[in-house]
Amino acid sequence: MKTHSFDFDTIILGGGSAGYAAARTLAEGGLKAVVIDGAEELGGLCILRGCMPTKALLYAAEVKHLAEHGDKWGLKIPGVGFDFQKVMARKNAMIEDFASYRRKQLKDGRFELIQCKATFSDPHTLMLENGKSVSAQTILISTGSKVSPLPIPALESALPWTSDDVLKLQRLPESVIVLGGGPVSLELAQFFLRFGVKTTVIQRNSHVLRPFDEDMVTPLEASLRQEGMHILTDTQLIDGGIKGGKKFVTFKQEGKEHTLFADAVLHGLGRQPNTEFLNLEKAGLDGGKGHIQTNLQMQTKVPHIYSAGDCTGPHEIVHIAIQQGEVAAHNILNPESMKSMDYRVLVSVVFTDPQAAMVGMSEKEAKAAGRRVITADYPFNDHGKSMIMEALHGSVKLIADSTTGELLGGACTGPMAGDLIHEVAVAIHQKMTAAAFASVPHYHPTLAEIWTYPAEEIAESIA
Repeated sequence: MKTHSFDFDTIILGGGSAGYAAARTLAEGGLKAVVIDGAEELGGLCILRGCMPTKALLYAAEVKHLAEHGDKWGLKIPGVGFDFQKVMARKNAMIEDFASYRRKQLKDGRFELIQCKATFSDPHTLMLENGKSVSAQTILISTGSKVSPLPIPALESALPWTSDDVLKLQRLPESVIVLGGGPVSLELAQFFLRFGVKTTVIQRNSHVLRPFDEDMVTPLEASLRQEGMHILTDTQLIDGGIKGGKKFVTFKQEGKEHTLFADAVLHGLGRQPNTEFLNLEKAGLDGGKGHIQTNLQMQTKVPHIYSAGDCTGPHEIVHIAIQQGEVAAHNILNPESMKSMDYRVLVSVVFTDPQAAMVGMSEKEAKAAGRRVITADYPFNDHGKSMIMEALHGSVKLIADSTTGELLGGACTGPMAGDLIHEVAVAIHQKMTAAAFASVPHYHPTLAEIWTYPAEEIAESIA
C-alpha cells in the first residue's frame, strides 16, 4: 500500500498561547512539528496586546487611585500626580520582557518556526506567501482573533480606537466614549477614568457583562458610577462621525435619540476569529467568519485537522486556549486514548475595581439548562477583611444542585475576585458539595473565608 510522505508530522498555524502549548507538547512527545506564524510580531495576543499590557495599565491606575484616597486609612498623600510617558514605558518594558521570552521559546529548536503567512491548498498542505509549500499528517489551527467590524458602518467615520490603539497612546484624551460593556471595554474605561479622562460607556443590554447574573454586576456598575463613570444601558447605536473637531456617537435610549461628543471613541464591541485568510474551504472546513467548530477532543469535521484558542472558542480566554492546545496535542500523539475538554470549570475574570469573576454555571445558565438549583450569597460590606480594606462593593455567590448539594458555579464581585474565584474552581473540579466546601478550614481574617458563609447556608438548607 502506498503511503504519503509529509514534510512534518504536525503543522501548527499560529504561535500564540494555544499554538505554543501544542507545539511544546508535541515536541515532548517526539513528533516533528513546525509553527507557522505570519504576525508582524511573535508572542500572541495575550502578551502583546491583551492580558498583560492591559493589566499593567490597570494596576498603575489602581495604585494611583489608592494613593488619592489614602485619607480613608488616615494617610496624607498630597499632590498625587503621574507621568503618562513613564506609565506607558513601564508597560512597554514589561511586555518586551514577556515577548522576548516567548520568542526565545519559539526559536529554541524543539520544533521548527516559519515566520510567514500561509493558506490551505488542500487538507494536508499549506501554501506559504513566499511560494513554497509545506505538508503534514495533522494540522492544528490556532490563529487567534481580531477586532470585529463595527455593527454600524457609519461609526467608522468617528475613527474609533481599538484596544491596540490604546496601548500605543502617547497622551491621554480629555474625554472618551467607550462602545460596549464587556470586559475589555470596562477595564479600559476604568483605566481612562482613573487617569482623569471623562469617560462614558454605551452598552446595548440592560447591564454590563452580559454572561454574569444581574445581582453580580449591579454592584460593579454602582461602584463605577460612584467613581464618576457614565454608564448608559439599553441603547441602540445609530451613527457616528466628527463635527467641529470632536468625535460623536448617536444612539437611541428609551425611544429618544441622543448624541454625545468626545475627544476619542473606543471600539470595545468584541473580537472575531482570525481565519479569513486561511482559505479553509480548501481544507474541507467552513470558511465563514464564525468560530471553527470542534468536538471536545478539539478535532474539526476533518479528523486530522484540529483547532484551539480564540479562533475556536467557545471561550476566548488564555488558560482555555492553553488547555485546548495541550488536549489537541495529546490527541495527536495518542489517537487511541484521547482526552476531552472539560468546560465545567470555565473561569472568567474582569479586572476592574471591584473585580468580577465567575466559574462554572451562572444561576441563569443553570436554570436555562433545566437544573434545580439553590443559591446563597454574602456581601463584602459585612466581611471583616474587606471592611479593613474599605472594599465594600459586591458579594460572593454559590450555585449548587438543590438535591445533591454539588457546586455548579460561583461568582464574586469585589476585592481580588480574580484570585478568590479559584477556590470555587477547585471545588467544582473535584465535584465537591457545598457541605464539603464549607468544611475546609479558612484562616481569619482573610478575604477567602467569605466563601464559607454561603457554603454553610446551602449545606444547612439541604441537610
